[in-house]
Amino acid sequence: MPHLLVTGGAGFIGSHMVRRFLDRGWTTTVYDNMSRIGSDLNLDWLRSHPVSSNLTIIERDIRDYESLLPHVAKADAILHAAGQTAVTKSVADPRHDFEVNVLGTFNVLEAARETLTDQHSPLILYASTNKVYGEMEHVGTELVNQHYQYIGLPEGVSESQPVDFHSPYGCSKGAGDQYVRDYARIYGLKTVVFRQSCIYGTWQFGVEDQGWLAHFALAAVLDAPINIYGDGMQVRDVLYIDDLINAYEAVIERRETMNGEILNIGGGPTRAISLLDLIDILNKLRGRPLILNYGDWRPGDQRVYISNIQKAQQVLDWTPSIYTKAGIKKLYEWAQQNRHLLVRVRSQQPDKLVVGG
Repeated sequence: MPHLLVTGGAGFIGSHMVRRFLDRGWTTTVYDNMSRIGSDLNLDWLRSHPVSSNLTIIERDIRDYESLLPHVAKADAILHAAGQTAVTKSVADPRHDFEVNVLGTFNVLEAARETLTDQHSPLILYASTNKVYGEMEHVGTELVNQHYQYIGLPEGVSESQPVDFHSPYGCSKGAGDQYVRDYARIYGLKTVVFRQSCIYGTWQFGVEDQGWLAHFALAAVLDAPINIYGDGMQVRDVLYIDDLINAYEAVIERRETMNGEILNIGGGPTRAISLLDLIDILNKLRGRPLILNYGDWRPGDQRVYISNIQKAQQVLDWTPSIYTKAGIKKLYEWAQQNRHLLVRVRSQQPDKLVVGG
C-alpha cells in the first residue's frame, strides 16, 4: 500500500490532501506541530474518515530533523505544506519565519536525500507561493471596468517571470522554492514546486492577512466587519481546494516523468475576481450587505495578481473545474452549517475573526 506524508497535514491544504488519499486507499501520515488555531478541528475531520485506521498523526515540529527522518524514509510521496504563512507575521518575527520555512524545507529535502536509494525515491511536492515574484513593479497595470489588470499579460504571470523576493515571507518561501528545485538537479530527488495563487474552500479558517477569501466568507456568516485596504478593485485569481488537490494528484500519477518542475497553480484569468466582486457575491448569498471599513492601501499591496496556468494544464492534463461563484457558494454554505466551529475558533483568538489554515 503506498504511503503519503503530509507536513502541515492538520492545516487547510494538508487536511484536504490527506482526505483525498485516504479515499484512494493510501496509508497517510500527518506531521504537524498543531500550532495553528483550528488544527484540532481539521484533525477531528480527518479522524471521521471511514478508513481513518490508515491515518497516523505525528505531533512534531518540522524543525525537528531527527523526528522527521523516519517518516520521510517510509513515504512514497510527500506534500510539504507546513510553514509560516503570513507576510505580516514574517515582518514581525523574521527569525521564526526563516526557521520554519527555510530550515523546515531543508529538513524535508535532507531527510529525503539521506534515505534515497534505488528502491526509495519519494516524490516531494512543495507548496510554494506566487509571492516569489515580488511586486512586479515593471509590469504595468490599468483599471478597466473597476478591475485592475496587467498591461500586456492577458494570460497572467508565467513561470518565466523572474523571481524577486519581497518581505521575509517572500524570501523564506522563495529560498525553499529554489532549494527544492536544486535538490532535483544536484541530488536527483523527484521534486515539483507549485507556486500557488489564492486557494480557498471548506475547512479553511481564514484571517485578514492569510486566506482572505475565506476570511470574507466567514465574516459574512458571523456578521463581522471586514477591512478593505485600498479601493476594493484589486484582483486575484482564485482556485477551489478540490481543483488544487486534483493537480497534486495528477503530479503523483505522473511521478516517473515529473522532476524539478516549477508550476504556477491558480484559477487563471477565467477565475480572477476583485474584492468588490466577492463582496457582491456574498451580499447576495446572505441577503444583506456586509459591514465594511475602508482604509488606505498597505505598503506592498499589489493591484493585481493572476497566474498563467497554461504550463500546468499542458503537463498535467489538468484544468480547474469549479467556477468561482459555485466555489464561494460551497464555502459559504459550509460556514453556515458549521457556524459553531467558527465561533469556537474565534473564542480562542478574540482579536481576530478566525485563525487557521
